[in-house]
Amino acid sequence: MKTLDPLTRAAALSFWSGPVQPTALKGGITNANFEVRDRGQRYFVRIGDDIPVHGVMRFAELAASRAAHAAGLAPEVLHHEPGAIVFQFIEGRTLTPEAVRPRPMLERILPLLKRCHRELPRHLRGPVLMFWPFHIFRDYAATLRDVDSPRLRELPDLLTKADDLERRLGPIELVFGHNDLLCGNFIDDGQRLWLIDYDYAGYSSALFDLGNLCSNNDVAPEDEEWLLGAYFERPVDDALRRRYHAMKCASLLRETMWSMIAERFSTLDFDYPAYTEDYRARFERAYDSLKQH
Repeated sequence: MKTLDPLTRAAALSFWSGPVQPTALKGGITNANFEVRDRGQRYFVRIGDDIPVHGVMRFAELAASRAAHAAGLAPEVLHHEPGAIVFQFIEGRTLTPEAVRPRPMLERILPLLKRCHRELPRHLRGPVLMFWPFHIFRDYAATLRDVDSPRLRELPDLLTKADDLERRLGPIELVFGHNDLLCGNFIDDGQRLWLIDYDYAGYSSALFDLGNLCSNNDVAPEDEEWLLGAYFERPVDDALRRRYHAMKCASLLRETMWSMIAERFSTLDFDYPAYTEDYRARFERAYDSLKQH
């Protein structure tokens, strides 16, 4: 049976009152996203199947998205079918790294992270996933070996560094993490912030989200320090600082190896090799800095 292209799938959903014409939206390197107008309303549609090689399972995304709305973080899920979710459309601006970095914006983002970590789980239903970056590294490496990736020669060094980071991190406190805090997953509607896209949501460490937010958006060191202290509501000591920077490195390594997998498996029009090289260089700089300090 022929698989329909994303636009055709978006147009064919049973939710619509009649024929619709989806408009493709920019952004998204895991899903295809569309705006649809129907019944005098605007809707946001995400089209994407399970991606087992990335640990993306749509039942978990759906559960997290519903819980995120109940926790006041995300738009409402209005409809779902296999491989498709229809959301309330949020009119606003998607943040950029430059918009994320200033302290006033970090002060607005921090309550969203705390609510995701502590309040969202109260609304979760059904089975959910664990997001443990060090398992992900090992699984990504095994998948790359299975497909004889050109990246094979890079794996021993990356896995050795991953093991070192896991040792440096030590025990964690479990929270429900978003785990994909790219700037494009924040929308400012002029009144409030929204945190969207729960593809990778699952139980993890708060340090991953904090490091992920700062590494993806080049947050300044003094603002990283502020964010750590404000999140944990105590002065930042050397032990917390070291553990945070280990997890920040893990965040950069996860993005690097995620892109290595996408190079081989993704069908979306995106320059994954360039993305891999960018994050690999950022990871190596962060890891070298961690060892020196």
